[in-house]
Amino acid sequence: MDIFSLLSGFGNTFWVLIAFVVALSIIVAIHEYGHYIVGRWSGIGADVFSLGFGPVLWSRVDKRGTKWQVAAIPLGGYVKFKGDANAASGKDGEAMAEMSDEERRHTMHGAPLWARTATVAAGPIFNFILSILVFAAVFMSRGAVGDDLVVGEMYDLPGVYQLQSEDEILSIAGQVNPGVEDGEAFEKFIEAIPVEQPLTYGVSRMGDEIDVTGPYPYPPIVLHLSPRSAAYEIGMEVGDVITAIDGHPITGFSELKEAVETGNGQVLLLTVWRAGQELEFALAPRRVDEPQPEGGFKTHWRIGIGGGLAFEPATERLGFGTAIMGGVTQTGRIIQGSISGLYHMITGAISSCNLSGPVGIAQTSGAMASQGAQSFIWFIAVLSAAIGMLNLFPIPMLDGGHLVFYAYEAVAGRPPSDGVVRVLMTLGLMIVIGLMLFGLLNDIVRC
Repeated sequence: MDIFSLLSGFGNTFWVLIAFVVALSIIVAIHEYGHYIVGRWSGIGADVFSLGFGPVLWSRVDKRGTKWQVAAIPLGGYVKFKGDANAASGKDGEAMAEMSDEERRHTMHGAPLWARTATVAAGPIFNFILSILVFAAVFMSRGAVGDDLVVGEMYDLPGVYQLQSEDEILSIAGQVNPGVEDGEAFEKFIEAIPVEQPLTYGVSRMGDEIDVTGPYPYPPIVLHLSPRSAAYEIGMEVGDVITAIDGHPITGFSELKEAVETGNGQVLLLTVWRAGQELEFALAPRRVDEPQPEGGFKTHWRIGIGGGLAFEPATERLGFGTAIMGGVTQTGRIIQGSISGLYHMITGAISSCNLSGPVGIAQTSGAMASQGAQSFIWFIAVLSAAIGMLNLFPIPMLDGGHLVFYAYEAVAGRPPSDGVVRVLMTLGLMIVIGLMLFGLLNDIVRC
């Protein structure tokens, strides 16, 4: 590797790290603030609220005596409540012994069970709330396609067409548009359209019904590019149009999909049109385990490209309630998919290579940031839901482990002994470190 390649790689790595730190810092700040504010509402005082670990770069003490700080290692954060010996909420026995009953009430270890449970559970819950609100905001900004299919903005495609913005599509190639809301009928409408171009579109324009030329409605255009996918890593970009595979011209996205899925992983030579230039890429599809609507996973060959219509449809504004429900549904899907994925990895049904470590997450952060602010914000919401779910796992050191201790206390009428807690916390730390190292190994090996 020459010096120029090294510098180029460093620049890319720098922005990847910046995107990763920004995403992680937002998620950690929300998570820890959930612990802090619910603890405060429950009567538990906090000595330190830290974003990051290690040497302190900035700090201030508020009127309640809590030290707010930013530390040098931006890979997490913590709230050190009164009575805690460390950032992991270990009990400071000596300090607790010197406190009065009133003072102990305001510590994490002397507060009532309900207060401790609410404080610990608040971190993951705030992560879920962040995800729901972000998804809802994205849904509201995007809007929803109405029953009438109206062209919002034409994508840049090879060829010259008469179809233009604000045209309402009444028919394509003689097939009458039944409306978007009737999903089954609309799907049959699309399937009946011949995969060729140009096509004749019947449109309503400025009150007049006219015929114009337009592209095949689902061309092989790259509208979504999955981070760390085969297409992403060879330099394909959003907006690329695949015009041929192994020298054979294609018109529809379905032709690209068929070539990838039936090629059994063989390298495909793609001819790509990009802003008037013709490029060629050699692309090897990868085996990917994908969750199924009915549950479980299925292995497919994939290149990491998502397509769509040849134009951005005009949308209607979503109501706040509808957007929030969409956010709840999307967050639920992420939680369900993450749990299902981990279960199937443990049982061996899918490859453990699906588990990414910090390097993989950082690379994904950078990739999503490079695709625009909305993609990056969406990724933050996805990662927040996944981290909230992960923190609820019943592993000592994680919030779920503390909740298990509290459940034991509720049933047994007394907390587990300090010695047992210390042993289990050490075991939990080993499990967490082991999972991180396993994910890091996957990132390095890229199995």
